[in-house]
Amino acid sequence: MSEPIVVEVRRNGIVEATHQVHAVAVRDGAVVAEAGDGALTCFMRSSSKPLQALPLARARDDLTDADLAIACASHAALPAQIDAVRALLAKAPAEEDDLECGLQEGRPRERIFHNCSGKHAGMLALCRAQGWPTEGYRLPAHPVQLGCRAVHAEAAEVGEDELPTATDGCGVVTFALPLERMAHAFSRLERLPAGARVADAMRAHPDLVGSPDGADVLLMQRLPGWVAKGGAEGLLCAAGPGGLGLAIKSEDGASRAHRPALAAFLALLGIDPPDGFAVVPVSNSRGETVGEIGFSS
Repeated sequence: MSEPIVVEVRRNGIVEATHQVHAVAVRDGAVVAEAGDGALTCFMRSSSKPLQALPLARARDDLTDADLAIACASHAALPAQIDAVRALLAKAPAEEDDLECGLQEGRPRERIFHNCSGKHAGMLALCRAQGWPTEGYRLPAHPVQLGCRAVHAEAAEVGEDELPTATDGCGVVTFALPLERMAHAFSRLERLPAGARVADAMRAHPDLVGSPDGADVLLMQRLPGWVAKGGAEGLLCAAGPGGLGLAIKSEDGASRAHRPALAAFLALLGIDPPDGFAVVPVSNSRGETVGEIGFSS
């Protein structure tokens, strides 16, 4: 096993913290680059959203790119993002009270402001298309979650019984895989039925998919042809041109390590990293740059 990528947080030249990041890249079913432990297993959390959107995209040909992008989102509750969730709910059709994502700390006390409300609106739209009951759509035995389990197995080319499950932060099922299988799944995304449609939607509307400063959003905006989705506890999965898939995982769950780790790993693959990834400024409450986050050379 190779060494993981080390990302440092530095202030005035002094290292204040370090993050170890495991990374793996897959093409045509084979590992083409690895840093750290590509067999590390964790839950995909929100990195699953492009896969969770596949049953929806297969069932509904009336959805726009914006509808599919917000269904893949971990949004920041920006006005355009909330408008997109409301538009998808209207198209479902469903009401905000039908959302089963609960409330999110630090956000307005309405379910639509939860960062997973777009995914939940998409799941309601899938229920309407298939004639399934909407109540309990988040639960493991509901056809929505069984369908999500099936597409994860399909994308990763594993048996459904090989997918450990747990409950995600928004109440739906989350699936665990080794990083190598996650990278493999993303490498296959655009070759799966409706996968290209989901990827195209995310690339068309990266601003709907997450926070403006998120590594996944910035990667899609700055590297043509890429699609990416971050997840809780320091995970990020991505797919690039030529059927390349990758997964990176910060061992301590810190997403602030994503951009420098991606810069280091892309360079290992011979790909020029996007501007602003290798070194990320650290600011204080006055807006002053007081440090930086970068990979250790």
